[in-house]
Amino acid sequence: MKVGVPKEIKTHEYRVGLTPGAVREYVAAGHSVVIETNAGAAIGATDEHYLKAGATIAASAREVFSSSEMIVKVKEPQLSEWSQLRENHILFTYLHLAPDLEQAEGLLKSGCTAIAYETVTDAHGGLPLLAPMSEVAGRLAIEAAGSALKRYAGGRGLLLGGVPGVQPARVLIIGGGVVGMHAARMTAGLGAEATILDRSIPRLRDLDELFQGRVRTRFSTIDAVEEEVFAADVVIGAVLIPGASAPKLVSRGMLSSMRKGSVIVDVAIDQGGCFETSRPTTHADPTYEIDGVVHYCVANMPGAVPLTSSHALNNATLPFGLALAKKGFAAVLENPHLRAGLNVYRGRLTYKAVAESLGLPFSPIEQAAA
Repeated sequence: MKVGVPKEIKTHEYRVGLTPGAVREYVAAGHSVVIETNAGAAIGATDEHYLKAGATIAASAREVFSSSEMIVKVKEPQLSEWSQLRENHILFTYLHLAPDLEQAEGLLKSGCTAIAYETVTDAHGGLPLLAPMSEVAGRLAIEAAGSALKRYAGGRGLLLGGVPGVQPARVLIIGGGVVGMHAARMTAGLGAEATILDRSIPRLRDLDELFQGRVRTRFSTIDAVEEEVFAADVVIGAVLIPGASAPKLVSRGMLSSMRKGSVIVDVAIDQGGCFETSRPTTHADPTYEIDGVVHYCVANMPGAVPLTSSHALNNATLPFGLALAKKGFAAVLENPHLRAGLNVYRGRLTYKAVAESLGLPFSPIEQAAA
């Protein structure tokens, strides 16, 4: 199969869809790979590295799209990208369609087959292509919170871990999944006080066992959310419903009772965010303030550390990408985990949670591919 990798164009997005090592695997399997020039520059992967791995270099994204059967990216396609997709294309990337009607309509109109990293599953019921970026984002969330807490950034002027004799910051993490676990690990490591809210008792038991008392766990109820949010210096939004819009767990009205200069970090912003006042921001302008509360809602947090993120992502996506390159759409029909990743197929939405979030018709894959 002809596999194409355009350079990412989202603001301050430095990751790349395929590393030179991954390209070598595709070429060894008999596929051809075309890379847009300088696509890997931010991770130190030059055009020469890609040529050595067996790829060819394209002068523009248009050349990549026009000469490829499968497009491998990192972030959801932007307007100039989805307008180049055609019915013969397989798109393999993060999509996060639930809060993005414009992109969804663009993909539907293109007629392409779009497989979302964030809904591909594994035999254990996990999300293996989302997990590595969730690990990165969870850790970055605490770094971002520490920066936003600084007085010059609008925060309380509080050091996350405190110092001897001075109270450390209180960090509330809403959601005990991969993001929440890694955020808690960073919080505890810095010496701050961490609390995780989740609605799964088994998950809370696992976290309690993992952290051995270094992190508080609490069952998530409306009362618990309010009590913990009002007492926190930092609130991390780490709630995920696969494919669907994130639930709004902190309302605008609650902000007035939060500590002035406290910080919200909404890691769920790709799925619409779990705070009512969240809106996507960029690495160039990451924060804004509402009612004295600093909001950090960068929609591509792992893009800030592309060297780590690109390799972690490629380690996870490679087996699935190779399967798609070998068998095309047949791989989706044969592999239930890739089938779970299928969001769009030839003008139809094939992921129920996305369709419900957007208010658009849902077509089961059996119906769409008939």
